[in-house]
Amino acid sequence: MKDYATITLDIADDIAVLRLNRPDKMNALNTVMRAEITDATAFASRSARALVLTGNGRAFCAGQDLSDAGTAAALDLERVLRDEYVPMLRAIGDCPIPTIAAVNGPAAGAGANLALSADVVIAAHSAYFMQAFTRIGLMPDAGGTYWLPRQIGAAKAMGAALFAEPISAVDAARWGMIWEAVPDMDFDAHWRARAAHLAAGPTESYRHLKTAIRGSWDNSHDTQLDLEARLQGACGQTRDFKEGIVAFLDKRAAQFEGR
Repeated sequence: MKDYATITLDIADDIAVLRLNRPDKMNALNTVMRAEITDATAFASRSARALVLTGNGRAFCAGQDLSDAGTAAALDLERVLRDEYVPMLRAIGDCPIPTIAAVNGPAAGAGANLALSADVVIAAHSAYFMQAFTRIGLMPDAGGTYWLPRQIGAAKAMGAALFAEPISAVDAARWGMIWEAVPDMDFDAHWRARAAHLAAGPTESYRHLKTAIRGSWDNSHDTQLDLEARLQGACGQTRDFKEGIVAFLDKRAAQFEGR
């Protein structure tokens, strides 16, 4: 297992758990953490069948660490986004295994949008999401201007960005920003059960459906139908599909191998 300075990565039972591990900084993102998340995501995609991103301590992620380069004014934000954020977000978005953001506490700024880049977001009731950028004279980044309008519509996305107010986990689930909000006392057991479900599922099927759903924003209806046909054809050649059919006919639970 790899050792990291700002995160931890544990893999067991086909589940990789990546924890942001700067609790004294509310897991704020710095240069080292972004590189380590990128590396760990790639490693997990080859070593597990589901990936969970969560935070150590009371926060999920407070966003960009403005002290990372000494002072906020010293940050070349365009370079940081292009060279550090984009590879990290692409690693998560392109990850071939299902990804869950288990949001254990506040997710602000780039931290909120890091969570939204995962396939599924599960949040504790006490957690919240905040597009905090305008509070320091910036605009949403790290994929926020992409995900928010698609998930909650233009009106709520604009309000979230302009007012920079906290959005509770319960409201985020009600609006469709995240998959579900869970009582704090049940949170850890719940996301672990969700991850176990995905890790035991048909991994190739998951990989292809992720490609289809994420690609649908840019496709015409005809193009999407063609993509579905091609990817479904690939699913139909897997051992998991054959096992699924046999299990259905035998009236038992399928035992997927992940290919």
